[in-house]
Amino acid sequence: MARYYREERPRIPRTRERESMSPETKRALGIIFLFALGVLSVLAFFDLAGPVGNTWRLFLATFFGRVDVLVPLLLLAVAMHTLFPEKFAVERGQWWGVVCLLMALIGLFHLRIPSEDALAVIGEERGGGYLGLLASYPLRQVAGIWGALVILFALGLAGLILIFETSITGLLAPTRWGMRVIAWVRDRLRTMAELFHGRFGREAQEEDEEVLFHRQDIEDGEEEDFSSHDAPLSPEADADAVTGALHPREHQMQVVPRPLFPVPHRRKKVDIPFELLTGKAGKPTSGDIGANQETIRKTFANFGIEVEMGEVSVGPTVTQYTLRPAEGVKVSQITSLSNDLALSLAAHPIRIEAPIPGKSLVGIEVPNQQVAIVPLREVLLSDEFKKRNSALTIAIGRDVAGKPWLADVGRMPHLLIAGATGSGKSVMINSCIISLLYQNQPEDLRFILVDPKRVELTVYNGLPHLLTPVVTEVDRTINALRWVVGEMDRRFQLLSETGKRNIEMYNSNGGERLPYIVVVIDELADLMSVAAAEVEAAIIRLAQMARAVGIHLIVATQRPSVDIITGLIKANITSRIAFAVASAVDSRTILDLSGAEKLLGRGDLLFTTAELSKPRRLQGAYVSDEEIERVVAYWKEKGGAPSYDDEILEKRATAQEYLEGEGEGDMRLAEARELVVRAGRASASFLQRRMSVGYARAARLLDLLEEEGTIGPGDGAKPRDVLVTIEDLHTREFTPEPGEEEIEQRSDENLSDNEDE
Repeated sequence: MARYYREERPRIPRTRERESMSPETKRALGIIFLFALGVLSVLAFFDLAGPVGNTWRLFLATFFGRVDVLVPLLLLAVAMHTLFPEKFAVERGQWWGVVCLLMALIGLFHLRIPSEDALAVIGEERGGGYLGLLASYPLRQVAGIWGALVILFALGLAGLILIFETSITGLLAPTRWGMRVIAWVRDRLRTMAELFHGRFGREAQEEDEEVLFHRQDIEDGEEEDFSSHDAPLSPEADADAVTGALHPREHQMQVVPRPLFPVPHRRKKVDIPFELLTGKAGKPTSGDIGANQETIRKTFANFGIEVEMGEVSVGPTVTQYTLRPAEGVKVSQITSLSNDLALSLAAHPIRIEAPIPGKSLVGIEVPNQQVAIVPLREVLLSDEFKKRNSALTIAIGRDVAGKPWLADVGRMPHLLIAGATGSGKSVMINSCIISLLYQNQPEDLRFILVDPKRVELTVYNGLPHLLTPVVTEVDRTINALRWVVGEMDRRFQLLSETGKRNIEMYNSNGGERLPYIVVVIDELADLMSVAAAEVEAAIIRLAQMARAVGIHLIVATQRPSVDIITGLIKANITSRIAFAVASAVDSRTILDLSGAEKLLGRGDLLFTTAELSKPRRLQGAYVSDEEIERVVAYWKEKGGAPSYDDEILEKRATAQEYLEGEGEGDMRLAEARELVVRAGRASASFLQRRMSVGYARAARLLDLLEEEGTIGPGDGAKPRDVLVTIEDLHTREFTPEPGEEEIEQRSDENLSDNEDE
């Protein structure tokens, strides 16, 4: 033991020296220094700082030239960003934009100075100082005065784009609209002049035609507004038409009629502003990292386990301490000490990830003292989201290393979300919907939202992306699911007729575009408690086949029990998100393994897909109710009124149509009838084996056979009696037995006939 402490003794002083000043102390000192320097710079410009201020101002003028007045503003801006990172959030790209814009301005100021005086004017506030000389002189020598001017202008434009996080068309939007207003006024003045003074000369006529064609061009990155084609003509347009009829031109434009609802052959660009999402990222507080590392090492040493501490990742919810065990140490020895670690660190619960996927390390996840919110806006503005390859990408959140996590619904292709009440399930559903709204026009994506609780998704009523109003009744939900199954069959028929394998190939054909359909069910438990067989059968069939035709499911529940999340549902929905649950049994019901019972709630989740070897712990993206309302209001104003399909909710499809599809039900029912008659017995398991169908379908076929009188009623677990013979198969016409209402109607008709006689 003496030798062991002697080996570890040199490490402890170095750790204390390294941690002598905490990050919070360094940050506070930096803020004070920046504020003092910024205020001193402002006072120096008004000659209120004495000799020190004059010297500092001379220094700024020497290095920055005419742009030295911006330096105090930059210092104060950096100080405010450091003091209030949530309110004054600035991305790294925006800082680079400030540098580019500043260098462009300094270079342009110094480019005005003749080359022979470029060095002499430094310090006189005439040029751009030493930095201006550095930015302009090499460009002047290499590209000349005009080439340097173009390069510096381009650098300044790039800086503006980085600062405002927009495009060139976004920067030029005010100028473009101003030019359009000027062109519109000029056209109106020319029309009035033409009415009063007759037709223009040939030269003016050609110029007018040129202006007209330029005004109607569609600029890059924009889409034509088809809604304006059906608008009534304004008085100015009538005047133009009358003038054109009185004075016909040599080159008349031929008007080609457009369809009432033109079908686009390519996806429209979605340019929804990110300013609608105003969430600001918080900063987590992890405590004393060095002390926690030493506590973890000592705790394992007390149990005879040698470990080497590795890097530390501070995430939004937890801080992950990595370690490498010594040779010969079993991983099970480490995982069994989670409660002892929680006691030593005074933190609960502790989750041990052994090993970390892709690394030969073990991760100890300790809850942060202060949890940081991950705004949806941050994830949507990340580089990972900008580089996405699919318009069905949803934002999940950030991992323990702060990396944004996204998921492609098209590849999932369905998602199951489960967790206890208040753990973040509904917020995750809203994040998925808002993520999709930021990427798709109403003609590219349609939603069917099911909200049995009537309080979570009703805010989306009136959204132009909806196929129906938000569904709240169970019977209408079943009708909607039946319609989706029928739509899936119709789309498969279209793919079969055109020889295409999936919806992407079909839409690229140049004909009618099929929009993606996302069905969101907020509470599966309520539906399963009322109509378990119908709901489960529809979900299973959609989960098995609907991906190729662009139909996807997002199913959520707050009751993760085996009678709600059945084995068939889990087998067909492999992408799952588990929030905090009460017990390890509930965690195994969702993920097939424990771990969700140790989550902290409030968006802390485990995410797994078929492509991940182990579930990943993330902090879910957060979107507030106010942000949702702003996004929905934006789409209502831009997309207009939604076009609902009333047949989706009102149509009452029969069980035979629902299970078999149009034109196939009689054939399958006849097959089942012949099987049970020839076998002399009828049961669901018998039909499952002989017809290779699921239990729900076999049970429904038994109900249909009972309705038509082929078999008798069920008697517990015994097989049903067969009431017809083999000879009856070819001589008898099988029709469903009349119900009670039909019997009463027939008896009323017989009574009325007797009274007439």
